[in-house]
Amino acid sequence: MQLNYSEQGGGNPVFLIHGLFGSLSNLGNLARALASNYRVISVDLRNHGDSPHDSKMGLLSMAEDMVELMDALSIDEAYFVGHSLGGKVAMQLAMTCPDRVTSLVVADMAPVRYEDNNINIINTLYNLTKVYIKDRKTADSFLSEHGIELSVRAFLLKNLRRNTAGNFEFKININAIKASYESQISVAPLGDVFNAPCLFLKAEHSNYIEPHHIPIINTLFPQSSVQTVKAVGHWLHAEKPELFNQLVLQFISENS
Repeated sequence: MQLNYSEQGGGNPVFLIHGLFGSLSNLGNLARALASNYRVISVDLRNHGDSPHDSKMGLLSMAEDMVELMDALSIDEAYFVGHSLGGKVAMQLAMTCPDRVTSLVVADMAPVRYEDNNINIINTLYNLTKVYIKDRKTADSFLSEHGIELSVRAFLLKNLRRNTAGNFEFKININAIKASYESQISVAPLGDVFNAPCLFLKAEHSNYIEPHHIPIINTLFPQSSVQTVKAVGHWLHAEKPELFNQLVLQFISENS
């Protein structure tokens, strides 16, 4: 699948991959910080942003999309930075096509299965697509009534757009996400041990990287380090952008 992407800067290539329900703009601050020294390619995952929709939504399919984009851009090997689901996709790529990945930064995600982290959001978005969305306020009220907190609602509503008929709709393919989440998206990436440098950034106030995940990370990514970013939740790149950018820049420059 030919993904939608944006490109800036020049030098060694760095791919930035957003998380579930996101788009390439989510890591825009990091992209701008990297662009003075690197060729930065920000991507929309399939069924997200302006990339095509498809019923297939597995980690392998999304990793294959990255290979296809690299081939289209004549890039043999690159650095990868992935947040949340984007981190899983990057890990999957590293474990199945290690020759395409120079090094890896994974933001608040472990190579494990997650059970119910996003079920309420998925079901709420799915139900929202079945009703008439008059405006953003209507959508926000619906999400609020179903227990979605303010910061998450603001993030999700970035996906809202007008269609050709002038009605509001969501960019993301929530049908494919709902159908695939438990069997293909929440699963752990599978493949071989990846023996290149990796940095895992754990958000202090998030449960996506727990102490019992560390041995799994060290087994599958033996050249990895895990660093905790203090006083942030899962969207650490948005809560402390300067620190996040600094940590990513330092890691990539040290492993160039």
